[in-house]
Amino acid sequence: MLNYPIKFEPILKEKIWGGNKLKNILNKNSSREDLGESWEISGVKGDISVVQNGALKGQTLNALLEKYKDGLLGKKNFKKFGAEFPLLIKFIDAKTELSVQLHPHDDIAKKRHDSFGKTEMWYIMQADEGAEINVGFKKSISKEEYLEHLSSGKITELLNFEKVQKGDSFFINTGKVHAIGAGVLLAEIQQTSDITYRIYDWDRVDAEGNSRELHTDLALDAIDFERKDDFKRGYERVENQSTNIASCEYFTTNFLPVKGRVAKDYSQLDSFVIYMCVSGEAEVSVDDNSEKIVQGQTLLIPAENNEVQITSEDAELLEVFVE
Repeated sequence: MLNYPIKFEPILKEKIWGGNKLKNILNKNSSREDLGESWEISGVKGDISVVQNGALKGQTLNALLEKYKDGLLGKKNFKKFGAEFPLLIKFIDAKTELSVQLHPHDDIAKKRHDSFGKTEMWYIMQADEGAEINVGFKKSISKEEYLEHLSSGKITELLNFEKVQKGDSFFINTGKVHAIGAGVLLAEIQQTSDITYRIYDWDRVDAEGNSRELHTDLALDAIDFERKDDFKRGYERVENQSTNIASCEYFTTNFLPVKGRVAKDYSQLDSFVIYMCVSGEAEVSVDDNSEKIVQGQTLLIPAENNEVQITSEDAELLEVFVE
C-alpha cells in the first residue's frame, strides 16, 4: 500500500500579510486574495494532512503513521517520534512583511507548550525586485539594549536585512529573530511546531482595527542576542545530482535539478523522503506507480521504498529527509 508517491491535500491559510502568488503562481485552489500559507504535509494538531491520491486517498497522515509505523517513517524515526510526523512542509507568500518573530528551542517548547521547537529553513522561489528578509541582528546586543529599542519602537534599527532572489536559501536556528519580507514566495521546511513568539508587527491592525498579540515576555529568554553569520546557505547546482543545502538533527535538505532521468537509491537511508517541486515539473515513480509533480506541489516517498525514478525535461526539486 505504501509503494507509490503520496500526495496530500494542501491546507490553505489566510493571513493578514498574505497575497495571491500561491493561487496565481503555484495554482492553489482558492478565491482569497490574502492567502499566506499552503501546508503541504502537516501533523500539527487540528491541521492533519489528508491523502489526495492513490490507494490511500482520504486517509489522514496520522492514520498512516498508526498503521504503517516504520514503513512510513523509517525505523530510527519511528523509535524517536512514534506516531508524530516530525516535519511541517509549507509554501509561503508574503504580500507584506510577516511579523518580526522567533521560535523557541525544544526544551522551552516542551515545557511551555508540550510541543517540538521550531528549527526551519527557507528556499526562495520568487522575489519581487528589492525584496528582502530579516535574519538576526546587525550586531550582538544585550538584553537591555534590545528592551530599550523594543519599548521605544525602534527595534528595526537593530535588525539585519538581506536582499533576496530566486534560489537563495536560509537556515533559521531557534532563537534567531526573523521575518519574511514583502514580495517573497518561498518553500519552508521546519520541525512540526506552530509555536511562534511575535515581538514586533510593524504597528499594523486588522480590518477591525485590532493589533495582533505580541509575546514580549515569552520571547525574552528564548532570543539569541548574538550576531551569527550562520544563516545563508550556499550550494552547488549540479544537473541530476543531490547537493546539500542544509543538514541538522531535525532534517536534511538537498537541491536536486533534474533534466532527463534520475535513479535514486535510498537503500542506505532509514527515512521517508519528501520532494518539493520549486520549478518545472517531473514524474516520480516507485515500482510501476508514478505521480506527476509540478511547481508548488509536494510528494512523500514512504521509507520502505528503496528505489525512486524521476523524469523531467527541466525541474528543480528540494529533497528532504530525516537522518
